[in-house]
Amino acid sequence: MALSKEEKKTVIEENRLDEKDTGSCEVQIALLTKRITKLTAHMIANKHDYSSKRGMDILIARRKNLLSYLKATDLQRYLDLTQKLGLKAN
Repeated sequence: MALSKEEKKTVIEENRLDEKDTGSCEVQIALLTKRITKLTAHMIANKHDYSSKRGMDILIARRKNLLSYLKATDLQRYLDLTQKLGLKAN
């Protein structure tokens, strides 16, 4: 479940740190969260799509690693992002 160009552009604009930012932790985590949300809806409709489940598990693990990195480097940015995206802050 890839994101369309418009969806990706809006997510980047909402979470970027400056005008040229496209790859900061915040942007990457927000993009992964959007993809995970779309895949979750797909998995509810298609319970036996195991390849999509595996892909979603990989995305969740990647987001978890980025979140732990952000938490270790800048706690305030981590807390702001988790609140903004509605994720649990551990």
